Amino acid sequence: MLEIIGKTNIDFMGKRHVAFGVSGLLVLLGFIALVQIGTGSANLGIDFAGGTAVQLKFENVIGIEQARQALGKHGLQDAELQEFTQDHKLLIRVKTEDTLEQKIAEKIVEVFETEFSQNKFVIDSSTEIGPTIGHRLQQDALLAITISLIGIILYVATRFELRFGVAAAVATFHDVLAVLGVYYLLDKEITLLVVTALLTLAGYSLTDSVVVFDRIRENLRARRRETILNIINAGINQVLTRTLITTLTVVLVLVPLTIFGGEVLHDFSLALLLGVLIGTYSSVFVASPLLLIWPGGKGRLLSRGA
Repeated sequence: MLEIIGKTNIDFMGKRHVAFGVSGLLVLLGFIALVQIGTGSANLGIDFAGGTAVQLKFENVIGIEQARQALGKHGLQDAELQEFTQDHKLLIRVKTEDTLEQKIAEKIVEVFETEFSQNKFVIDSSTEIGPTIGHRLQQDALLAITISLIGIILYVATRFELRFGVAAAVATFHDVLAVLGVYYLLDKEITLLVVTALLTLAGYSLTDSVVVFDRIRENLRARRRETILNIINAGINQVLTRTLITTLTVVLVLVPLTIFGGEVLHDFSLALLLGVLIGTYSSVFVASPLLLIWPGGKGRLLSRGA
């Protein structure tokens, strides 16, 4: 319905070797991040590393910067704060530190009793996550990602062929590892919210790949005498406008969220933003070339109904 570029004839498959090199580095970085997460050396949030979350309800609104300065003054510089202005609530999350003799929750309460004695408050909730629970959450997160990849293979293999399913799953796994690797490189905190973003982008990546695959399958029926290389290139060029418009639309939403969304939404939005950009790249330069290098792929790629 809307074309931002005219008809194109770009040789995407001719650039697959360079793309595989870039993807190889991203996947390697992702595996390094996985190892560091497994050993607890990465920047893990309290969901995975263990810690304390305390929510306080004040009589009057409390400035988040004032609260952060007060906590830092008492040795809690790394505390994460989230404010709920309408309800006069403040959520404080602190990672577990074995060197502290006093319980974190008690120390947080004492800090606010001392620094904001005129602003009365009550403890709305207090939660402590131990290292054992954090380790279990790590396992559950990896299991969720694994199940989603298996589901992708089964869905795409049923709709198209096994090779399409494998290609889509590899591209999705590539996207998850790439975002995880970039997060590790930037020393961003990895939390359950980030895992949620990874699962979300897995669905986005799959949708992008399926659109390209659908056009490739149509061309397999219409261009019986052409090689798979030409068919794949034609399919990508035909959906290029759709891909760019979809990506641009999502990016226009995620960029403001990343910049102005606040501390809580920032990491989630950034993970989605990275995932959308990498997912768009992988649907063209990872998923599609895998069809070409599949055994027998450089000749004719047979498809149901072709």
